[in-house]
Amino acid sequence: MRSRQLIMPRAALAFTLGAALAVTAVALPAQAAMVAPATSHSAASAVPKLTNLSHLDFLLDDVPLLAGVPGHTTYRAAEEPTARAPWVYADRQSDGTFHRVGGGPVTDPARGWYAQGAYDADDISRAAVVYLRDWKQNGTASSRTTAYELLRSLTYLQTADGPNAGNVVLWQQHDGTLNPSAIPKELPDPSDSAESFWLARTVWALGEGYAGFRSADPAFASFLGQRMDLAVSALQRQSLAQYPQTQVANGVTVPGWLIVGSAGATAEAVLGLSAYSGAKPSDQAARTALAHYAEGIAKLQSGGVGQWPFGALLPEANSPTFWHAWAGMQPAALTAAARVLGDSGLQKAATTDVAQFTAQLLATGGPDNGWTPTPADRTQIAYGVDSRLESLIAASDATGAAGLAALAGAQAAWYFGANRAGAPAYDPATGVCVDGIAADGTINHNCGAESVIHTQLSMLALDAHPAIARAATSLTRTTATDGLKVVEAESGTTTGPVTTVTPPSAWTGSANWSGGAYLQADAGSTVTLTLPAGHPAARILPIADLGPGGAGTTSWTTSVGRFTLPLGRTDNVRAGAQGIAPSPVFLLPQTLPVPVPAQATTVTATVSGTARLDAVLVQPVVSHLGLAGTTSLDVYVNATKLPVPHKIDATGPVTATSYDSAGRQVGRAQTVGAHGFVLVLPGGFTTVSPR
Repeated sequence: MRSRQLIMPRAALAFTLGAALAVTAVALPAQAAMVAPATSHSAASAVPKLTNLSHLDFLLDDVPLLAGVPGHTTYRAAEEPTARAPWVYADRQSDGTFHRVGGGPVTDPARGWYAQGAYDADDISRAAVVYLRDWKQNGTASSRTTAYELLRSLTYLQTADGPNAGNVVLWQQHDGTLNPSAIPKELPDPSDSAESFWLARTVWALGEGYAGFRSADPAFASFLGQRMDLAVSALQRQSLAQYPQTQVANGVTVPGWLIVGSAGATAEAVLGLSAYSGAKPSDQAARTALAHYAEGIAKLQSGGVGQWPFGALLPEANSPTFWHAWAGMQPAALTAAARVLGDSGLQKAATTDVAQFTAQLLATGGPDNGWTPTPADRTQIAYGVDSRLESLIAASDATGAAGLAALAGAQAAWYFGANRAGAPAYDPATGVCVDGIAADGTINHNCGAESVIHTQLSMLALDAHPAIARAATSLTRTTATDGLKVVEAESGTTTGPVTTVTPPSAWTGSANWSGGAYLQADAGSTVTLTLPAGHPAARILPIADLGPGGAGTTSWTTSVGRFTLPLGRTDNVRAGAQGIAPSPVFLLPQTLPVPVPAQATTVTATVSGTARLDAVLVQPVVSHLGLAGTTSLDVYVNATKLPVPHKIDATGPVTATSYDSAGRQVGRAQTVGAHGFVLVLPGGFTTVSPR
């Protein structure tokens, strides 16, 4: 497999992982379910419209389509020599206005050139989808026109002939000049020399564009179909040529045919291929590409109930221990593919992710930029929020699972104040959003293209689902997040041969040493860790490096009064090749079979052999998310395969609704009295709301 950089979302650059995630940052994007979600006609339709494209309109500018550039032309280029594209960044000024800027420092003031450029294919493609969806959903004539211009701009960036035909140049200057080799260097370099995230997003925009214009403008749709053929041909000679070969990452078998080895990138292509195949079912090449890519995404599902990462569809083939919210459209993509292909297995994989993993994610604080495998980068951006929201809504529409709609409302509340800042991240009156919220609640008040695009995709989905929109806008603050917590191994009390090791970097290439250090513990040593104060009954997930150098096992116990309770044992090493993983370090959480009771204050590890102990994840048997505003919502999430009765803190009668591990309601909603008990089903969740 060709080596590649880890690509980060542009909005996240203001909140980089720093020392925790020392990776090279490159622009990245992604988004939403392929076909606009079905509109609900419930009484909740009175919710005010949330979509407002004013700020995205402000970012748009005319871009010359330069003639005579080898391999680059577009639809009606001679007749219409300009198109439209969004500036990549918008810096907020002291007076509240915004200034449009390009990527990187200005390198040629006279020509207005940037080290990267003013526009890029990532944002052009996703902006096109916003306007396509607004046109389809709301009949906005101006959005049709803008979508047409953006798709013309995007296809100009696609290389039309030669050895790189079908691939895409990422960056373009304000005067229309292409910049195939940006500074800092991005892979691939030149940017159209191989497949890329931006090729995947081009496929996504071409697919929705073809479906949108097929009847309204057949000639333009035919052109888009030709460019889709060009893109699929490029993928056929690159990643699809590897199908059905597999690879190994830290001993885990993974698909070898994902676009740039990423399920996140591949999911965006699948969204486009689903739309295209739905509109043009006779295209067997596109349908085959869709089936193969969807299969690959589903193969990265990992864990399960109580087992990290709790049923999530992992984003990177080369890391079994890394999940990120950005580029997280895999469940939406599989839902779209399942519909087109008639494959219920794809829908099951998508539903597992959103019903089990996402419920746990929300109870832990929401869509963080990085779990590696502990929640390491807790910055949150619209890109990640939208990925979760679009996936929940798509799966809810496809399955009719009411619990997924309830979770969608809880996730969408992030935009309206239920976030770590406790402040709105979006203003429907202006269409302005924020570029992100840091772990400490600091807001980045800039509003660049990536952020506003994903925010508006979320708002379009909410406008199409008034009941979810009503719930989201009614929940404006977070009252509780009692989910995963981390206890660092080096915080413990030790006996025997134990040393603290601080690696030069916490980042291994595919995971983080939590807290930047670990314990090297040899045979006969013990490590006693203090559990978080006031913890409920909880599952314990120790994290040790399972790569070469470890040996034997570690036994875990806890004490309750005078009694010692065995919790189970974990491996200190796992057989398996490093393969395509960037590092032999393999920090996979292992779940102990016996939970610790609420009365326990410590856990003790006794090492047989050699262990590199990093941390312990503490997962409540029942996690809790609390939201409030003009109404309230509490979500209780079961981390076990048994039904759990759970006492709630309500001060008056409430309505409790139980959902199974697929988000389907089980039984009727029940009235529960003050300080009563609710039943949380195995691997499922229960919502509690006012009567």
